[in-house]
Order: sequence, then structure tokens, then C-alpha cells
Amino acid sequence: MFYTTVHTINVGDYTGEQVDAWAPKQMDLESWNRSFLEHYSVIAEENHTIAGFGDISRQGYLDRLYVHKDFQRQGVATAICNTLEQEVRGNIITHASITARPFFEKRGYRIVREQRVERQGLVLVNFVMEKSVSVSSRQPLQKQFRH
Repeated sequence: MFYTTVHTINVGDYTGEQVDAWAPKQMDLESWNRSFLEHYSVIAEENHTIAGFGDISRQGYLDRLYVHKDFQRQGVATAICNTLEQEVRGNIITHASITARPFFEKRGYRIVREQRVERQGLVLVNFVMEKSVSVSSRQPLQKQFRH
């Protein structure tokens, strides 16, 4: 799902070479699994299909938020993000892609800085974004996904 989504959705903002470097066919699944186990992780599922997933650290680093290419603009990212944000108090930091930046801005995240990250020798632009989350700003899930 990650590979297909990046190569379908993010290719509008990044070159083919850049998305290949970001989401290669051979992922380090052991590293991803370790990270998911260390973080609070959410999987949204609809009709036995993974619609999206995300994870956040205890310190408030929203590491991943991806929505299946066939479930874009249906509230999946919002539902996952609402759930993840409820797990931390204080500031949340994420490194948002060019594609994801508008989504996070609508949620009240502000750009701390633009950055260039290297993936397999290629440079990709993304944005360090931050949001301060208080109890009063928490949002209920808009659509119920199994997680």
C-alpha cells in the first residue's frame, strides 16, 4: 500500500526517481516493524482492505501517515490523525511531504522550516511542521474505521 500510494499520489509533486528513492520496491520491513512497535500505530481498514495507516511516538513525532490511493479524500487521514493526536499532549512534529503539507496546514500545523532530505543519493523537499495540541482542540473521529 505504501509503495503504490507514493508512486501514484506523490508523483504529482516529486519526480519518478524521487518516489523510487522514497518508496523503493524492497523496503526494510524489519526496521519499519521495530518503529511501529515503539510507536502508537493505527491501521484503518474498510472491507478487509487497509485504507491507511499512521504512527506517532510518545514524544509527539508523527512519523507516518499514508492513505491508500483508492481511499483518498474520504476522511481516512483525518480519522487516523485525530486518533494519533489524542495520544500526546503538547507539541506534535511531523515531516510533511509537499503533497501532505496542505492537509497538515488545514489541521493547524505550522511550517517550522523547509528541508531537503537525501534518499538514495537524491534530494527531496519536505517540511518540518508543528502543532500544539490541547485537550480542547481534540476532534472526534468523523468516520469510524477499524483500528
